[in-house]
Amino acid sequence: MSIDRTRLRALLARETADAVAGNPKSRAAYEAADHLFGRVPMTWMNKNAGAFPRYLAGARGARVTDIDGHSYVDFCLGDTGAMAGHSPEPVAAAVERRFREQGGATAMLPTEDAEWVGAELARRFGLPRWSFTLTATDANRWAIRLARAVTGRQKILFNSYCYHGSVDESLIVTGPGGRGGVSRPGNVGAPCDVTETSRVAEFNDLEGLERELAHGDVAAVLMEPALTNIGIVLPEPGYLDGVREITRRHGVLLINDETHTFSAGPGGATAAWGLDPDVLTIGKAVAGGVPAGAYGLSAELADRLLGRDDLDLVDMGGVGGTLAGNALSVAAMRATLEHVLTDVAFERMSALASRFADGVADAVAQHGLPWSVSTLGARTEYRFASPAPRTGTASAAAADPALEDFLHLWTANRGVLMTPFHNMALMCPATTAADVDTHTALFADALAELAG
Repeated sequence: MSIDRTRLRALLARETADAVAGNPKSRAAYEAADHLFGRVPMTWMNKNAGAFPRYLAGARGARVTDIDGHSYVDFCLGDTGAMAGHSPEPVAAAVERRFREQGGATAMLPTEDAEWVGAELARRFGLPRWSFTLTATDANRWAIRLARAVTGRQKILFNSYCYHGSVDESLIVTGPGGRGGVSRPGNVGAPCDVTETSRVAEFNDLEGLERELAHGDVAAVLMEPALTNIGIVLPEPGYLDGVREITRRHGVLLINDETHTFSAGPGGATAAWGLDPDVLTIGKAVAGGVPAGAYGLSAELADRLLGRDDLDLVDMGGVGGTLAGNALSVAAMRATLEHVLTDVAFERMSALASRFADGVADAVAQHGLPWSVSTLGARTEYRFASPAPRTGTASAAAADPALEDFLHLWTANRGVLMTPFHNMALMCPATTAADVDTHTALFADALAELAG
């Protein structure tokens, strides 16, 4: 089946109109938000398909309710921030205990919870020394500074169309012919030409990585073990081992950003695939929805840094902000890791993601569409390309905004939320097989509607 673009436009217009008619309170709230930049508290919220975002009334587990009274099965889960589910009871209890009973969300004093969390992160990911931030973006920024300090080199290498939050250096993509680098489209207010701070290679391209590191000016490779925010792009056999060998040979540090690939398992892709980074960064899901991030260091790197008398690692080196490592976020991290995102929970979440992927693949095959489905532990995604893209640039080229908006609106209008940025679905401990099957049925209906 090929997509009839005229029919697609008509269906998208119909679903948009239905969304407007069915959500009068959200529409009114959006139109009244004159004091918010872009009418939303964070401009990404305008990425939702439709004329306006639906406004949150409440959320629990794998369910979201909007102010118009609609309930949704939530596969977006805060774009990974709520991978533990919305307001999981152990986290809610820990937050209340810390804030209401013990008192003190932040006091610039450590708590014993922090060592427990550090030990647990070390168990899961294999890196023995940890420090905390409020976001993964902050963790990545500090990892970059440490890499520059210890190597004496200035540039950082990224994969084209990677995602590392709002880190300025990461907004680089490959240029024409896959060589060199240019600023990523949409990069707003760049402080300098990104090629002054960064180099770039395609994911799954060891030859390109070797070529860029041969310049001798790269302090670290900062990468996701699998690309995620441009659509899931999985590593080909031998690729990640090759990255580690090449970085070591060139004296370049390897930083794994597990913020999204944490979905691969309790220790993310690092544990699932036996990876050996020098630094690991993580955020979003690690505190059950409470803002928190962390970075872990190998023992060798930690000792090298702490042995440097010329580095101020206490004051100017305290990157992460005054609230980093605060008692409230650390308590939430402990509760999330100890009681919610457990080894057993990941087994169940991954099984549900496979069930989701199988349902989508069956519907795609039934209609003969040249699409593909990729899975990364508890995360799965369908793409409008087959075989699945192997690089970030190819994945970006496979996007179809109108088709994505139609599918997102179709499911949202019928009680299922997908990640608005792409076609990703994430499972949480509260997700059920019935939730997955609900999406499967809706997705099959949407394809049948497209087919006419």
